[in-house]
Amino acid sequence: MTAAADTARRMADAAQALLEALDDTQRSKIHLDFADVGERTNWHYVPRARAGLPLQQMNERQRQLALALVATGLSAGARQKAQTIMSLESVLAGIEGPGRSHARDPELYYVTLFGAVGADTVWGWRFEGHHISLNNTIVAGTELSAAPLFFGSNPAHVRHGEQQGLRALKEEEDLGRELLMQLDGEQRRIAIIGTDAPGDILTTNVVHVGDEAPPAGLTAAAMTVGQRQLLERLVRVYVERLPEAVAQIELARLQPAQMLAASFAWAGAEERGGPHYYRVQSTTFLAEYDNTQNDANHIHAVWRDLTNDFGHDLLRQHCQQSH
Repeated sequence: MTAAADTARRMADAAQALLEALDDTQRSKIHLDFADVGERTNWHYVPRARAGLPLQQMNERQRQLALALVATGLSAGARQKAQTIMSLESVLAGIEGPGRSHARDPELYYVTLFGAVGADTVWGWRFEGHHISLNNTIVAGTELSAAPLFFGSNPAHVRHGEQQGLRALKEEEDLGRELLMQLDGEQRRIAIIGTDAPGDILTTNVVHVGDEAPPAGLTAAAMTVGQRQLLERLVRVYVERLPEAVAQIELARLQPAQMLAASFAWAGAEERGGPHYYRVQSTTFLAEYDNTQNDANHIHAVWRDLTNDFGHDLLRQHCQQSH
């Protein structure tokens, strides 16, 4: 069994266990048609009303089964990041106080299942709430797509209270800046595409990444060996959010041509503490990061598969082979 097939089987087993633990009303909320592409690709990372079943409407056993499904879609390190991001909702609740239209709640994260869950079917699942969006598409039990995969953090750096000093997305921020600092004057001139950082990631929640973030900046081919190694470390931070075995497949697919073709672009402040933005982009992937909101203490960081978000290529190939 391949690594992808093994992960797909574990996802199916976890999703089926969750379904069996729910009552009929809960199942009607959590289970949607896979053919409902509009909803299946309706992803976002802001507080808003969502389709699916939130953790807050589950009992303790059901919540544990839901989190067991989430665990099949993330590496051990990424699971810890997700738990930390969810815990920041309590920090925000303390900072902002009551009265919000969408409450800050670490249990206001929704599980949604699309299609008939099974070891050899075409189906998908989403886990989503404020600053987390996991989107998994499984085809015939042997192939899967795990993009888009979004993590955010607000505060990016907790400066007060019991969690003071916590930085949920430390590596995403620090390695991006370290790479910028490693560039010489001419390299940095090419890499910096603007003195002002955009207010958010440019691709936001679009389904098909098109002209929102065109390739720009300094290519890996124009970097030294050490700089390219640092660029690869930065990309690995995003890829290694995936389950370990799947991440290894993805990293192998990116080497070496895709990494040499990748470009690194930066905008905004070069010094720590100012609004800043970067993206690493090749022909098949995009890692995009922004930290501008809330006095540059609010991170958005997403991994996009430019050919296979929501299983686009896998589904196309499946249709060609099946019909």
